[in-house]
Amino acid sequence: MNFSSITFLFYFLPLVIGLYFVVKRRAYRNFVLLVFSLIFYAWGEGYFILLLLGSIGFNHVISHQIQSRLESKSVWLSIGIIGNLGLLGSFKYLGFLTSELNKFGVEAIQLHLPLGISFFTFQAMSLLVDVYRGTNAPKSLLKTGLYISMFPQLIAGPIVRFNHIDRQIDQRSETFDKFADGIRIFVLGLAQKVLIADTLAIPVDLGFSEPASALTSWAAWLVIICFSFQIYFDFAGYSNMAIGLGRMLGFELPKNFNYPYQASSVREFWRRWHMTLSQWFRDYLYIPLGGSKLGPLKTYRNLLIVFVLCGLWHGAAWTFIFWGLWHGAFLVLERLFLSNSNWLNPGRILGQIYVFLAVTFGWVLFRSPDLSYAISFWKNLIGLASGDVSHYQLGFVPSVWLALTFAVLLSSEYWERNFVRKMTHKVGPNGAILVLSKWCLVTLLCALSYFVVAANTHQPFLYFRF
Repeated sequence: MNFSSITFLFYFLPLVIGLYFVVKRRAYRNFVLLVFSLIFYAWGEGYFILLLLGSIGFNHVISHQIQSRLESKSVWLSIGIIGNLGLLGSFKYLGFLTSELNKFGVEAIQLHLPLGISFFTFQAMSLLVDVYRGTNAPKSLLKTGLYISMFPQLIAGPIVRFNHIDRQIDQRSETFDKFADGIRIFVLGLAQKVLIADTLAIPVDLGFSEPASALTSWAAWLVIICFSFQIYFDFAGYSNMAIGLGRMLGFELPKNFNYPYQASSVREFWRRWHMTLSQWFRDYLYIPLGGSKLGPLKTYRNLLIVFVLCGLWHGAAWTFIFWGLWHGAFLVLERLFLSNSNWLNPGRILGQIYVFLAVTFGWVLFRSPDLSYAISFWKNLIGLASGDVSHYQLGFVPSVWLALTFAVLLSSEYWERNFVRKMTHKVGPNGAILVLSKWCLVTLLCALSYFVVAANTHQPFLYFRF
């Protein structure tokens, strides 16, 4: 089940909201939310719900052992980290490892990749590390379960820290204004997903179904630019839906995207893109490795380690490893040569063009089935090769051009500063008109999005595979 499916929008969500607000006591509402979160996961993953339940129980016990066994808490933390990484490694990386070893006669093993395992495993590990550092462990198994499995952010984030949501589980407030704002954010995310990302997916899927050498250079550029905006609006749309759902239920989930294509350095890009993941790697890997305090060489080493592992987190394939190296290399190069360059200051148009090109070339690795395909695609982009499949043959119909135009416009924070914020707040003599206009726009986006969903033209979220 995903947020842009008929089942979720027309059945699951109304039922959850209805039962949630019928119940008055906080403990009962938490129980309702936990039960429906487990149903949400079991709907798509079946008996793999046992894996999620096992993770909840294991991490609840380990967190309490870390808190109570002061003399051996490092041992219990190690057991918890090994257990979580073992779970993630078995289902996500065993197939990749054995397929590589298959070259030497080892039989390849392929296991089903449970939805969201990378997200809820990282969340569980952050709980254990935070308890080790002094945060109180969850008081009840229900609280641990709700933290790890809450359906708005279970499948594809944002990655939430326990100390961020601990008090909210016990003391959050549900108000009409928060509920209405949650609806607005959810509808915005739904529109980003089904109206923009899914439309751009048409030429992307057609383009990458062709041999890379078959595309003309112009077609290759259009396809990868479409993918750059598809993956952004797909994932940002999901994150906005998760944040909106959380707010409807009284939770404040962390922001996950902040107009990343407005960045003027790759370093700034990662402060704006998938921010909860970037912060997780910073706090739980980069800083423990020494961060940037051990001299330039070790700083570069730490950056490369972090981004190789970031690539692996996204997928078990050489393309993802090299995608991580690609970004790590740019971060190292920026520290070596470009840190004092004025054209890389935020807001500088030349820096923004540089970042978009660097990130877009990197997306070739992310989307390609293997390295040889990526290399052929790159050759097309730089004019070293060109086929005869033009963009006219890849589904570039007027609706795609319209979606691409809106993608370019809405990826700029200019529109939020000068339009969205004014419509969100009741300010000035025209406040009532602006608020009415806002809700007319929300209603229109909702109707269009529901129509597309009902027509079964939506696609699964890209990040579900991770």
